[in-house]
Amino acid sequence: MEKLAGYVEHIIYRNAENGYTVLNLVIGEEEITCVGIFSAIAEGENIEASGEYTEHPTYGKQFKVESFEEKAPEDEEAIERYLGSGAIKGIGLAMAARIVRRFKEDTFRIIEEEPERLAEIKGISQRKAMEIANQVNEKRDLRQAMIFLQQYGITMNLAVKVYQAYGQEVYGIIKENPYRLADDIEGVGFRTADEIAARVGIRMDSDFRVKSGILYTLLQAAGEGHTYLPEEELTRRAAKLLEVDVAQIEKQYMDLAIERKIFLKQMEKSGGTETQIYSAGFYYMEANTAAMLKELNVGYDVPEIEIEQRIRDIEKQTGMVLDEHQAAAVKEAVRNGLLVITGGPGTGKTTTINTIIKYFELDGMDIFLAAPTGRAAKRMSETTGFEARTVHRMLELNGGVEGNTGFERNEQNPLETDVIIVDEMSMVDINLMYSLLKAIAVGTRLILVGDVNQLPSVGPGSVLRDIIQSKVCNVVMLTKIFRQASTSDIIVNAHKINHGEEVALDNKSMDFFFLKRYDADVIINVVLQLVKQKLPKFVEAEPYDIQVLTPMRKGLLGVERLNGILQQYMNPPLSSKAEKEHGETLFREGDKVMQTKNNYQLAWEIRSPYGLSIEKGMGVFNGDMGIIRQINDFAEQMIIEFDEGRMVEYPYKLLDELELAYAITIHKSQGSEYPAVVIPLLSGPAMLMNRNLIYTAVTRARKCVTLVGNEATFYQMVQNTSQQKRYSGLSDRLREN
Repeated sequence: MEKLAGYVEHIIYRNAENGYTVLNLVIGEEEITCVGIFSAIAEGENIEASGEYTEHPTYGKQFKVESFEEKAPEDEEAIERYLGSGAIKGIGLAMAARIVRRFKEDTFRIIEEEPERLAEIKGISQRKAMEIANQVNEKRDLRQAMIFLQQYGITMNLAVKVYQAYGQEVYGIIKENPYRLADDIEGVGFRTADEIAARVGIRMDSDFRVKSGILYTLLQAAGEGHTYLPEEELTRRAAKLLEVDVAQIEKQYMDLAIERKIFLKQMEKSGGTETQIYSAGFYYMEANTAAMLKELNVGYDVPEIEIEQRIRDIEKQTGMVLDEHQAAAVKEAVRNGLLVITGGPGTGKTTTINTIIKYFELDGMDIFLAAPTGRAAKRMSETTGFEARTVHRMLELNGGVEGNTGFERNEQNPLETDVIIVDEMSMVDINLMYSLLKAIAVGTRLILVGDVNQLPSVGPGSVLRDIIQSKVCNVVMLTKIFRQASTSDIIVNAHKINHGEEVALDNKSMDFFFLKRYDADVIINVVLQLVKQKLPKFVEAEPYDIQVLTPMRKGLLGVERLNGILQQYMNPPLSSKAEKEHGETLFREGDKVMQTKNNYQLAWEIRSPYGLSIEKGMGVFNGDMGIIRQINDFAEQMIIEFDEGRMVEYPYKLLDELELAYAITIHKSQGSEYPAVVIPLLSGPAMLMNRNLIYTAVTRARKCVTLVGNEATFYQMVQNTSQQKRYSGLSDRLREN
């Protein structure tokens, strides 16, 4: 590693959030471009930088800085250069020259120890002298804090955030309770705080550490879909994480409950009493969600004969004929403020929704249609002929910070409509359900539609399943497969999978195929041929529209390996295509990518063919897919086109939220539909390789499903009904009182 010492002549670029900086460093007569993370650096400052030279394809030779130290200016020229650089507001070049001419090499000591003497200089009042001294001291304090924090392994980027949050209190907080960082500072988790605590020398069984570890364990559980953990499970997990005795964990529960950070709920279960332990936020979210659902669950007295006559009129008008379950769903929608309609593919959910829409239209009611994802909303629009929006868009997202979601529609400003129909409800987690219900006024009808046999939501909770299991509101199950759907082996086999019945893998079907292969590399070759050559013609679609769905992220047929290989064949490197390497991923112009978390802050716009903005909005969400249209190293951003032509400018600092999407996990495909899907199957953990998963994968295809791999794995998945237990209490909350 090389070292360079010089002064910062010019800052070319600076990202204020993460400290990434491009600057010119002058060393004697030489000027060198340096890049790296620099905290609170200013033009004119002297530094010693450690790093190595690199060759940038566009900007040529650069010095990549790994670490640096700021050096106090040592001679008069350096002091004058620093003071006159603009680093200290109110001092220009001429003023800096006068100060240094008067105090020479003693200038900094005078500023720090006798600042009133600066008023001896013409043009500096006593007040201005104190302002100059305060600025110099603040910069010195920041510099010292950076050095202090970095000795505990805190990165430059994080150190700036920590200092901005705590100022001069930072020293006491780090030494006494660094776990406060996990509570107070976004981007700091328990593990980071724990590493700092270990360096500081805080004991393993410290109360601060144990409490923070319990909250972290609940946070991790939320990432797995749980809204709470049973006390025994939480104690076991937290003890393993913290490597302390169970008793050390248990004694903190009451303190955390008194501090209102957790909520303890005693429940009578079949095996006795269970204590459910929630992060306080999730408990109140579930309790309030249950209360709001019960408020909406009102009855309307409409004569049976009137409803039946209206249904017959609609059937005549549309040529649709409803079966008894569909007719029952329409009747329940008319008579109840809250209704759940559930059923698998081909059971007539769309016909039922369309009849309900027409029924309420004849009453002159306003109707809103929504779904959790852009793709699901688009499909709902196509099947109903009505505009459907994402739930986020319907609630008018305003770009607020996640956690304080920032919806314009809420209890103070409810949605102005008579009926709301939400499709693909299996995807809706407790956070989104809570936000939706806050925006629905009592007296509005809410109809929830979904397939309860699909995978549960990616986010925490089990909303659709819990509402059905609670038995507190009306639920209509559609079970009959209609004749037109019964000609599709995709639909017939999906139902066979759901009932654990044998599926014929003889390839006599027109839309459901199983290609038996037993070697991972052979399977990948077959997948490539299908996606690039065979399926696009067969289903009349582009290769990018064919989706590869795989059970796992890791492994020979996992998302990460498949995407690397598929990228090489689907979008090979060309000199005309810019690239950006980020971590383990290489992004290239033309790549198919997916957003992996909800980002309410990202702005999008839809542009006319002439490049004019015709619609704008906020938010890109977990599972949204797009194409990289441009990679711009100078602006440090990508331009990505998502569904419906939504163009989004992605700063490089957000690339952690993107991944290649030639292959995606089956979990991430929820709510989406593709002309054709290809599913490589070889082996995997039993807990993951279950009926829910294969059922969800098969039902994503509109025209063709092709499975490639080991038929024994497929049959095992169909028979495997075990799925990871998801702890959610909405059903309990609904049954209370």
